[in-house]
Amino acid sequence: MTRIAAVRGILPPHRYPQSEITNAFAEVCLPEGTSRRLLDRLHTSARIDYRSLALPLEEYVKLDGFGTANDRFIEAAVDLGTEVVGAALRDAGLTPGDIDMIMFTSATGIALPSIDARVANRLGMRPDVKRIPMFGLACLAGAAGIARLHDYLRGWPDHVAVLLSVELCSLTVQRGDISPASLVGSALFGDGAAAVVACGAGRKSEAGVAGPVAVGPTVIASRSRLYPDSEKMMAWNVSNTGLRLLLDAHIPDLVRANLANDVHAFLSDHGLTERDVTAWVCHTGGPKILEAVAESLELPDGALDLTWRSLAECGNLSSSSVLHVLRDTLVLRPPPPGTPGLLIAMGPGFCAEFVLLRW
Repeated sequence: MTRIAAVRGILPPHRYPQSEITNAFAEVCLPEGTSRRLLDRLHTSARIDYRSLALPLEEYVKLDGFGTANDRFIEAAVDLGTEVVGAALRDAGLTPGDIDMIMFTSATGIALPSIDARVANRLGMRPDVKRIPMFGLACLAGAAGIARLHDYLRGWPDHVAVLLSVELCSLTVQRGDISPASLVGSALFGDGAAAVVACGAGRKSEAGVAGPVAVGPTVIASRSRLYPDSEKMMAWNVSNTGLRLLLDAHIPDLVRANLANDVHAFLSDHGLTERDVTAWVCHTGGPKILEAVAESLELPDGALDLTWRSLAECGNLSSSSVLHVLRDTLVLRPPPPGTPGLLIAMGPGFCAEFVLLRW
């Protein structure tokens, strides 16, 4: 089995109350003379108190195109990625030379060579480290990344693998775009990074004892779910000005129609029911999504408290969000040892990804 040895999440240093971000993004997003009523309502209803951004607020109005924003993405992503992977390795009692594979995910910028190569070089990973850059999964990728680490480590049980997620959503905010999807994006998404260190079942500690080098949840299994004819529900439209968000208002309806059956079937295959799950580690999709998740799964009061907390403290961090919630679960509310947990994320495709954990 795959053991999660460490989870770290970090935020960039420029932190602001939601009200300050609202005022600054109104200047960026709204053409002169346009009413702020819809933007203000969306920013208020997002239920976010603070967000951390890749740049100081006053610099967003200076971003004059996709190239400029993407250059800032690469610079900040390498810095944040190096910091968070280094911290996760220290937590796991490992060094960069112990890493056999690094997987990187982001949907908010483009780099070639990819960010994982730059982070590997900066940290001094081995020349034979395997790299798997992953693009296009966005909010889904935190859960899918852990699932793919598990797939890899089943084939290489003596290896150590790292998942790095860096999402700088603020750099995709569109100047002069007053579409509802763009304004929702300006209200909901924040910037952040996360890293997961995972060890295969055959990994030996320094003492030569078989097993993981640190105590964390075990990955039991994963399942992916692609919903037919739903690819237009959430997407990027690549334009001259950058990545423009497409977001369908009916996503909560899709969740209500499908999630309960999918979760029930997955748990049943492992002899479990929803009542057995002691921790629901859910992506911070936004208030309407979280309400749909709780209603469809008939979750008890408080089951998603850490997800709501993360949403309020830093917004939706796309692929990094569910990893921040996993970190908070381990630190703030560790479940009873030996009990099952379920990690859930949803994103473009439209897809859901489920990861069954044992604490």
